[in-house]
Amino acid sequence: MDKPKPKKSGRRKSRAVTIDEVAALAGVSPMTVSRVVNNHGKVRDSTRERVLEAVRELDYTPNLAASSLAAAQHTRIALIYTNPSGAYLRELLVGVLRVVSRTAIQLVVEYWDGFDAEAERKAARALAQKVDGVILPPPLCESKTAVAELVRAHVPVVAIASGHFSEEISCVRIDDFRAAKEIAEHLIGQGHTRIGFIKGRPDLSASTRRFEGFKAALRDAGLDFDAALVQPGDYTYRAGLKAAEKLLGQRRPPTAIIASNDDMAAAAISVAHRRGLEVPRDLSVSGFDDTSAATTVWPEVTTIHQPIASMANTAIDVLLRGIRRKDRSTRVLVDHVVPHRLIVRESVAPLPQRR
Repeated sequence: MDKPKPKKSGRRKSRAVTIDEVAALAGVSPMTVSRVVNNHGKVRDSTRERVLEAVRELDYTPNLAASSLAAAQHTRIALIYTNPSGAYLRELLVGVLRVVSRTAIQLVVEYWDGFDAEAERKAARALAQKVDGVILPPPLCESKTAVAELVRAHVPVVAIASGHFSEEISCVRIDDFRAAKEIAEHLIGQGHTRIGFIKGRPDLSASTRRFEGFKAALRDAGLDFDAALVQPGDYTYRAGLKAAEKLLGQRRPPTAIIASNDDMAAAAISVAHRRGLEVPRDLSVSGFDDTSAATTVWPEVTTIHQPIASMANTAIDVLLRGIRRKDRSTRVLVDHVVPHRLIVRESVAPLPQRR
């Protein structure tokens, strides 16, 4: 008797998805897929949406261009970090290690936590002597001292997750304003009109853009902005605890909270539970980034998916192109805006009519 054939998995695990497979699923040419993924050239909105849907369905990560792979031989790239979110850092390292494991790139990892401007200047000057390119994730992506020193040494630099395009270095980022506006609109669409907001680090433009997107959603919905419903944060769990306590301790607390990252959203859920509130029945909570912090709490967090690992992949691609250029006296800067998406989970529910 023949044994039944095993069922095929819906997702390929043995090899990477190719651009041709994405093109076939979307019904477009590989060139069109390349234009959408790399944000180059004009593509119709309907076509762009089809391509992005195929990218999400197949979990496609763009491979480095063949020309860039050639530049990877014996190349040393530095990743400098001081990010307070361990979940964010893990996602970033996954993306970087995924690339270096299949190329000849040598990865140099440096930890610059607690450096003042002079320490950053000295560290950047020393680093420029031993690497070919540098990746700067937040918050160092907007360190004027480090950037100035590396640019002066003609070392290609790519910032990840900066809130705006820099005139000094290349950037790989999402549209933080639009993303925050979308998640605020989602809560408003669920009937919430009294929404708390926990801000990110004040020295990062991405934090500012997320706050601006939140306010724009309120304005477009005809809702008044209430400064009492806004609390500072710095992307750490501890900051989220403090901010949520202040928001939920008010005489008229918010019915929903938007935290500027998943760590602070997880903290807000913890505070709600401690106060005897049920999420999402009594309080809806949303985060930002879609890191592991969003799915290791109960209930799992509605958030904005920022493709951090894929952004790291793209950042290395941009770096290798810059390293390959023989003329370093003139800089070619790239502003690569990658698509984000709203991930709806169990932490958000419609506002009960009794409110």
